[in-house]
Amino acid sequence: MEKIERLDEHTLSSLTQFTLPQMLEKQAQVFSSRRIAVREKNFGIWQAYTWDDYLRYTKKVALGLAALGLKRGENIGIITNNHPEWLFTELGAQALGVVTLNLFTSAVAKELAFGLGRVQALFVIAEDQEQVDKLLEVKDELSFVKKIIYIDPTGMRTYTDDPWLMSFQELLELGGDFDGKNPNYFDDELHKGKPEETALMIMTSGTTGLPKLTMISHENFLEMARKWLETAPIGIGDNWISITPPAWIVDQMWGMGITLSGGMVMNFPETLETMVEDFREIGPTVIVTASRFWEDLASKIRVKISDSGFIKRFLYHTCVKIGGAVVDRESQRLPVPLHLRFLYWIATHVMYRPLLDRVGCLQFRGAYTGGHPISPDVIRFFRAGGLNLKQCYGLTEAGGIFQVQPDDEVKLETVGVPLPRTEVRIAEDQEVLVKSKSNFVGYYQDEEATKKAFSDDGWLRTGDAGYIDEDGHLLIIGRKEEIMRTRDGEAFSPDFIETRLKFSPYINEAVIFGEGQPFITAFINIDFGNVGNWAEERKIPYTTYTDLSQQPAVEELIMGEIREVNKQLPGPMQLVHFILLYKMLDADDEELTRTGKVRRKFVFQQYKDLIDAMYSDKRELAVTGQVKYRDGHVGTIETTVRILAVE
Repeated sequence: MEKIERLDEHTLSSLTQFTLPQMLEKQAQVFSSRRIAVREKNFGIWQAYTWDDYLRYTKKVALGLAALGLKRGENIGIITNNHPEWLFTELGAQALGVVTLNLFTSAVAKELAFGLGRVQALFVIAEDQEQVDKLLEVKDELSFVKKIIYIDPTGMRTYTDDPWLMSFQELLELGGDFDGKNPNYFDDELHKGKPEETALMIMTSGTTGLPKLTMISHENFLEMARKWLETAPIGIGDNWISITPPAWIVDQMWGMGITLSGGMVMNFPETLETMVEDFREIGPTVIVTASRFWEDLASKIRVKISDSGFIKRFLYHTCVKIGGAVVDRESQRLPVPLHLRFLYWIATHVMYRPLLDRVGCLQFRGAYTGGHPISPDVIRFFRAGGLNLKQCYGLTEAGGIFQVQPDDEVKLETVGVPLPRTEVRIAEDQEVLVKSKSNFVGYYQDEEATKKAFSDDGWLRTGDAGYIDEDGHLLIIGRKEEIMRTRDGEAFSPDFIETRLKFSPYINEAVIFGEGQPFITAFINIDFGNVGNWAEERKIPYTTYTDLSQQPAVEELIMGEIREVNKQLPGPMQLVHFILLYKMLDADDEELTRTGKVRRKFVFQQYKDLIDAMYSDKRELAVTGQVKYRDGHVGTIETTVRILAVE
């Protein structure tokens, strides 16, 4: 096993004495041009930045913003994908004592205007022409914005006469000129920063209402970084690959905290389509990403296997049985018999290692899933294949992920134990409470919401219900306010059922209903790609998603998947009726958050007629639905949906 070059205890304990930009300066002094800090793949070639380069570009961005008049205590907006310019901009602004707000590039114009307006951002760093066009669309609402600075100049030639816009390259040149005239400015501003000051704001997902702005300090991030560097299988020079949006807490926690203070390498893949190939080239040490990533990957693998020949299918299913038997014994802390270890060794070399290499996961020492509950079946699926996938738990207000399954104590249904210096307890109403120096500063300009977020004795209220088992592991039941009861008083968690449904390769999304009702029902979104391939193999013609979802054969396919899930559920939690929804739930239609979580209350109000129909004697219902496209225009869908009874 390769040796991990860890930070020493003295260095780890001193992390929280710095701001994030001060940490960058410290790392540049230690590693200078001898080690790579950041890599980005462009046109098939990896471009590397040393720690000296990292600091130099950050300094230029900071001084460019200073030349434009940006001052300590002000705010800027950042709308970028995963690129080095995100790091340079965020750290550069923070070096001046400026607070940054990252927004999703997938957000529509009115969402961007809302976020930027909340913080009165003076400058906005935008990814490309698409983001600039959105901002120009709402320019009348952004009178407080002095400049839009775009990174990618592609397609921007006709915009050069607009004084509101400037290129990122111009910003760097402006910073270089400012440095020549003010040689001590950057260092003076950098060392004014205090660890307890707010570094950045992250917008909450807004599943239950308008998003709030979570303020997180430098100390919050660096304390979280220290916890992970003490416990995770990572060290100096190890690779992290950045694939979750910068507007989400995970990549902020890792990019701004762990990789920076741990001397790791931040890698940016070229596109989502080349991600697997990029994984194989870089060999990332660890990955943390949303449950959707693992659900989709498991679905793709299972569909590919089902399409293969008889011998490959037989070999695969035999190996899965062997791997599953090993995982089940390990999770129950039972000894694994010698003959089973031998069979697993064969299965690993014949099937699992080649498979993990094929999907780019062979080099992972640790893989983590968070952000939304995941079916234990997905965890078991990958662990049976030798991938050290573990469920973890955290939230934006807690500074990221604070609860992780230990390597030698993985229990499929839990989210593990707290990281060092983190206390977790369960309130009388079953809400999970956490106390840690990583907990956020508060909500921006919202003292009332901040006060509600904490108990009287300083514990952060997570809003999730759970309990701690006999081994000290935390089990999350679901959002406290979303725990439902049937008419007969049977309590159930929608998340618990939904995650098991989504383990099916043919189900993309599921939304459970049943509050105050005699039985449980669901909306199902089919996986258009996998179900489409399934239909084509059986020569079932279709045109659109709506058309495919209404095919009788597809209804039977999903019916079979639901029957299998019902077998795993107690009687009161089993599905009785369901509808194959005629459209995909979409963030642009406000049905999902930008992180992919269902906005359950909104969906309930939007589709109340369909939900009521599932509790009536109707077997079909004519509907007229609206779909909002990315260019802003609204389309209409007219169709008839069938209410299907699970037999």
